[in-house]
Amino acid sequence: MKAGMKASSSLGWTLAGALAALLLAAMWAAPLLWAVSTALRPEHETVSAVFHWLPRDWTLDAFRKVLAAGNVGRWLFNSALVALLVTVLTMALSLMAAYAFSQLRFRGRGLLFGAAMLAFLVPFEALLVPLFRMMNQLGLINSYAGIVLPQVVAPVVIYVFKGFFDAIPADFREAAVMDGAGPLRILWSVYLPLSGNIVWAMAIVTFIGAWNNFLWPFIIVTSNDMMTIPLGLTQTYDAFGVRYAQLMAAALLGALPVALAYVLFQRRVTHGFLAATGLKG
Repeated sequence: MKAGMKASSSLGWTLAGALAALLLAAMWAAPLLWAVSTALRPEHETVSAVFHWLPRDWTLDAFRKVLAAGNVGRWLFNSALVALLVTVLTMALSLMAAYAFSQLRFRGRGLLFGAAMLAFLVPFEALLVPLFRMMNQLGLINSYAGIVLPQVVAPVVIYVFKGFFDAIPADFREAAVMDGAGPLRILWSVYLPLSGNIVWAMAIVTFIGAWNNFLWPFIIVTSNDMMTIPLGLTQTYDAFGVRYAQLMAAALLGALPVALAYVLFQRRVTHGFLAATGLKG
């Protein structure tokens, strides 16, 4: 009897969890479905007083007009280049900094690590003016270097990598040192292969953050040709007026690459975060 009640209770909780998951999935999917539906409508349907989820007349006209009239291709290229550069440089700098803080012994190590972690307390908005002045003095306004360089310092990535390196047994490093390997060789040949999943997870998160960054490109970019896709979407609104189908089409084109990147590497991201939290996937 008790076993039956326990099984019934377990089944009830399972069903409740499944219903909650379905509800959350529906809440997440509804805006996306509406965006896709709007982008596939003729413009006159987007302002119709009659509500309907699916278009009555399906068309790709909004996508064709956005690609033809705007500078979307250039903005997508800029976003891809900036996001890739930010990701590669952030991973390289963060891995080297984390290895130094975790495995090397040098004077002032604790003070430097504490200073790096204090960056958590400083919002990026507070740094806009000094960063802009610095980029201006270096002649990097409206350049890829000006967009990329202020984004490559990521204390949270350093913190995650350091925590992961701390958990790797010191025997690996000692064996490599006995074989004559230097710090960079040890990092590349020993620690990086052991940290593959967490590196991928941080890389994808960094890439998405750089791709979606609007504030800093808005400050540093002064020409249409240097705009990234989040910044360029504001220009499509100015160019097209209140044309919701074209706005949704441009937004979907901008979101598609990061969505594909996450889908392709979702398993690595999940495993990376499980490894970072000490759980088994």
